[in-house]
Amino acid sequence: MTFEVHTAMRADRLVADLLKIGRNEANGLIKSGAVFFDGVAVRKPSVIVEAGGRLSVAPIRKAADQRRKQVDFNVDILYEDDDLLVINKPRGIVVHGALSVKSATLVDWLKAKGIALSNISGEDRMGIVHRIDKETTGALLIAKSNDAHRALSRQLEKREMGRYYIAAIDRRLKNDVIVDKPIARHRTIRVKMTTAKIGREAKSAFIRLADLSGGRSLIACKLFSGRTHQIRTHLQSIGAHIIGDSLYGYNSSSAGGVLPIFLHAYLLYFRHPKSGEATRVKAPLTAHFEELLNELGEKKDEILEVERIERGFNVLCGLHNAAEGAGGT
Repeated sequence: MTFEVHTAMRADRLVADLLKIGRNEANGLIKSGAVFFDGVAVRKPSVIVEAGGRLSVAPIRKAADQRRKQVDFNVDILYEDDDLLVINKPRGIVVHGALSVKSATLVDWLKAKGIALSNISGEDRMGIVHRIDKETTGALLIAKSNDAHRALSRQLEKREMGRYYIAAIDRRLKNDVIVDKPIARHRTIRVKMTTAKIGREAKSAFIRLADLSGGRSLIACKLFSGRTHQIRTHLQSIGAHIIGDSLYGYNSSSAGGVLPIFLHAYLLYFRHPKSGEATRVKAPLTAHFEELLNELGEKKDEILEVERIERGFNVLCGLHNAAEGAGGT
């Protein structure tokens, strides 16, 4: 792959931006000798690549990466037809491969099962239309053909496809809220993201579903953009943290040990790429999430009704849009 360089920039940042990968993965490509500027190998991630030249990235794959990784997990399929499938991603499974990923991925599982997959995103990302974080569970959409992948990607770009997430947070969410703050990579902790004046625009909606014991809340989350760690970052910006998410500020010591992250992609909605039919797939909560919500008793099913959640978002977004309209006049 070859790119025109229009702005002087550090090599690792430039490679990460051009390939839409993490900085660590970009560093690995540079150190492996796969990155060239005007035909000369770039050896150090910190090198400033000047504007006006051409940056090339050679396809490489180490012998160890070529060996099929051992798949020692299973995944529940929630929906499947000739064009796509929706799975309920377990906790702790990475969606697709990268230089830093040593364990089997969801793509490895799909290949081991012999499931037909689209290949327009490359070998490591076969079938992957969108992704969710390693520790996040829930609904994930997989394309079986390139035509289906292209159609679904267009929906994702236009936000005609989306997900409602369920999360448990460590404080009371007093008011439903829309957070509209740009997100960028943290300056010193590279595995984190943060809100920043200069970043990629990001917008999230949060509604309170129920109060939980210990001053906690069960909430639903809706994304209007798809940034890395967006829900976790935007919640931190308003002083809330997902239970179990110590990276973004949850105090795990107060819980008496390490907890899983209570963030679940609950409902996936899209139009079927062939029929155009509106399709919704709900992903059952994990056992640890169900256990947390046992205190809600018989009210739990009512609280988690998709129609109720959708009404909440419609009301919040309607009020937000009206306020924005009034502010612009």
